[in-house]
Amino acid sequence: MNKILLINGPNLSQLSIRQPEVYGNLTLSDYENMAKEAASSFGLDLQCFNSESESEIIRVIHDANNKYEGLIVNLGALTHYSWAIGDALKGYRGKVIELHISNPAAREPYRQISVVASSGSGSIAGFGLLGYKIAVFALKELFEASGQ
Repeated sequence: MNKILLINGPNLSQLSIRQPEVYGNLTLSDYENMAKEAASSFGLDLQCFNSESESEIIRVIHDANNKYEGLIVNLGALTHYSWAIGDALKGYRGKVIELHISNPAAREPYRQISVVASSGSGSIAGFGLLGYKIAVFALKELFEASGQ
């Protein structure tokens, strides 16, 4: 059974509170539960991690090499400026899906830049809750295509 780690970054713990006009009324638990249900239906094991700390996220990515075949990363604002996380992801040997609830390309100019996109297998943006399910499905397909 392939193991996946879902990493949610800063401010995602504030879903349903912060900017509901952009992010909706669902909580982080709602998003994580959707991902877990999708993973289970595809025969995958998904664990979740959330941190407001760049250094904790980097440590978890480093540790993931020995524990997970795939990562789904919704890094929030760190997407746009954390070269350190981008470097950590470059050192990760598994599959990586970059995920965004909103569509950064349709938002402020600084949000249209991702310093982690080049470290991943692909990006999913703008689908809200459905994006989490799509990300899990994408990893399942990538695992199957590579014979994992």
